Amino acid sequence: MDLKEMRTASVEERRKELEALRERQFALRMQKATGQLTNATEIGKVRRDIARMLTVMKQAGSE
Repeated sequence: MDLKEMRTASVEERRKELEALRERQFALRMQKATGQLTNATEIGKVRRDIARMLTVMKQAGSE
């Protein structure tokens, strides 16, 4: 989900997307811990997406 979609999404859609991002982050951390992670940059991308989502939610007052 890009920034434009984040801003136009409903509160419930934002929460679901944030939950999915956090689950993805957890899965990537587990892959890293077990040595199965092939693309380490993916962790940073997910972290930035989580930060973007939280920022949009704060700006909209829907946290």
